[in-house]
Amino acid sequence: MSTMEEKLLLLLLVTLTGIDAQLDVCGQAPLNTRIIGGEDAAQGAWPWQANLHFQNRSFCGGSLINNLWLLSAAHCFPENIINNQVDLMIYLGRQTQEPPNPNEVSRSASQIIIHPGYSSATGDNDVALVRLSSSVTFSNFIKPVCLAGTGSELEVGVSAWVTGWGTIDVGRPLPPPQRLQEVNVPIVSQQSCNSSYGFITNNMICAGEAGKGRCREDSGGPLVVKNESLWIECGVVSFGRGCGESKHPGVYARVSQYESWIRGHITTNPPGFIAIRMVVRSSSSSMPGSLCVLALTLPLLLFLQQDV
Repeated sequence: MSTMEEKLLLLLLVTLTGIDAQLDVCGQAPLNTRIIGGEDAAQGAWPWQANLHFQNRSFCGGSLINNLWLLSAAHCFPENIINNQVDLMIYLGRQTQEPPNPNEVSRSASQIIIHPGYSSATGDNDVALVRLSSSVTFSNFIKPVCLAGTGSELEVGVSAWVTGWGTIDVGRPLPPPQRLQEVNVPIVSQQSCNSSYGFITNNMICAGEAGKGRCREDSGGPLVVKNESLWIECGVVSFGRGCGESKHPGVYARVSQYESWIRGHITTNPPGFIAIRMVVRSSSSSMPGSLCVLALTLPLLLFLQQDV
């Protein structure tokens, strides 16, 4: 049994940040039965995953956050794409880059909003919103993800998942039929991450370990954690050095820093924000290993075994 498997997860559900229209549907993946790491993702396992194509080529990912908007990375949209949005296509419900994809729908982009504080030099504030040309209908294969709300905290070692169609290593493209990939990665400390890069800010969160992490063309995709049956996006794939290098974890835009900015642009049918605090404790601690719900008023305190 691995060290992570021997840990318990203490999850503090701080509050539901407002009455969000998406909270009754976001973060649900009924076809996701994965517990431990793998490579190929099961059909419908990550129903919020979006695939962005420019001039018929896959180049970035994103996540569906309501029926009309995607969350992605700012660096996915350089000037040539912003000025040629007619050549941008978004796919939802896609499993492989090669047909058939019977559960897939496609939309063009009607608006791209880059965070005003985005720095291409440092990668700070690497988030963007993409408005679809028309709304999508939710199904088991197309659903929005919940978003980590303001004040959310993820302790070092918490288990997270990253997904995408990027390369599987430096110079190694995803082989046919180019199936959506998934990988389980631990959250890395800000101090350790900053010692690797030297410019990590509070708007970033790091995750990964040797041989596991984001890679080229995964940009804009989601880093998610699981709260019982709900999946919550805590990061947007931003940058890294190499792919899965032990001394250079993947760097992600910290979603909880952008709740106000996202709400300011999506005023109708807002995404589902959930403020969470997730920490890991050694199994040798006095905390019970079985599920224990304490009868408290909000915030609600939960103890549960982490699925890794």
